[in-house]
Amino acid sequence: MRLDIPMTTTGDNSGLDIELLRHQTPGCLRVNHLNNAGCALPPSKVTDTVVDHLHLEAMIGGYEAHADVHSRIESAYDSVAQLIGAHPDQIALLESATAAWDKAFISIHHTRPFSAGDRILVSSSEYASNVLPIMQLVKARGVRLEFIPDDEHGCVDVAGFANLLGADVAAVVINQCPSQNGLINDVAAIGAALRAADSPAWYLVDACQSIGQLPVSAPDIGADFISATGRKFLRGPRGTGFLYASERALAELEPFPLDLHSATWQSGGFEPASGARRFESWEKSYAALLGLGAAVDYALACGIDAMAGRISYLAEYARAGLSSVPGIIVRDRGLQKSGIVTFTHERVDARTLVSLIRKAHINVSLSTPDYARMDFESHAIDALVRVSPHAYNTTTELDQLLMVVSGARG
Repeated sequence: MRLDIPMTTTGDNSGLDIELLRHQTPGCLRVNHLNNAGCALPPSKVTDTVVDHLHLEAMIGGYEAHADVHSRIESAYDSVAQLIGAHPDQIALLESATAAWDKAFISIHHTRPFSAGDRILVSSSEYASNVLPIMQLVKARGVRLEFIPDDEHGCVDVAGFANLLGADVAAVVINQCPSQNGLINDVAAIGAALRAADSPAWYLVDACQSIGQLPVSAPDIGADFISATGRKFLRGPRGTGFLYASERALAELEPFPLDLHSATWQSGGFEPASGARRFESWEKSYAALLGLGAAVDYALACGIDAMAGRISYLAEYARAGLSSVPGIIVRDRGLQKSGIVTFTHERVDARTLVSLIRKAHINVSLSTPDYARMDFESHAIDALVRVSPHAYNTTTELDQLLMVVSGARG
């Protein structure tokens, strides 16, 4: 899909026409939205795509509308594959990143059940939804959950990780960009360490916060599974996500449960669908999936490198400004940082800060330990304010945030 994205030279050197991006994002007229790590404002093209298909379903019927746009649905697989350097057959379109991750994890457990003595290695900043199922296996089956140590910069210690590997490591679970500390884990180096050790472990990467704001290459990462959402930096609709599956995963794993979309019921047995679509189910919102395809096409038209440059510029602007405010502690870690900016105040509770910011009609997020308890508790943090600009945001909007934060009093 070709989009009208005129290029110009801006102070951030991204080459993006920010005024056009804002014009194509109607929400910019109503709100200062700095919560893109939660749910970004979609471009009008995405919203129009979803609404148009809903109208089509209302006019001619849901099945008939699906048949009418079949080629466009197929092109969504192509677009997602292009986004991460994969083959369309390696892509499953699902209703969320959590659903995608769960499908992957359950397929491992169904094909070769986790048992007592199996070790699962997890990043210390891992999101709760990826840790809780493992904790269930610890309780039910005696699986050993081990958190990988951080390096001196706060990221996953790749050398320390390599020393933990052994034949009893059944799975490795890493998020590329944690939602609560601004760092970027070197998931490609972790994949390389697994290959160097000839490890049989299954490697699952959560790219929920990196897709749309950073270049993500499935071949470079070398994971068996990559899960992602549509609603965050990719700017797609809520209720969308995708799963990438490696050739190894497709050859060796069977999803559970299967349905009549993911498998064929044959006389005397069944045959799973070819490719990653075996991880899908029959029923889904085709309006939402068309919107996801439109969001991916929009991101590709803008250029992921350009978007990454703009987001990084704004995030660093926010960090510098916040660091200059008396009492503010920027909590981000890592040598290379993402577009997620987190901070606390020495005298003002994070919950109070978020309330003050929202009263100024600025959207930010509150991060609490229930999202990533190991990370919060190891750094003795009760709650954080999370700011996450996108390419369509401006330094003026960040200055508005800084003004509110500067005026906060304990």
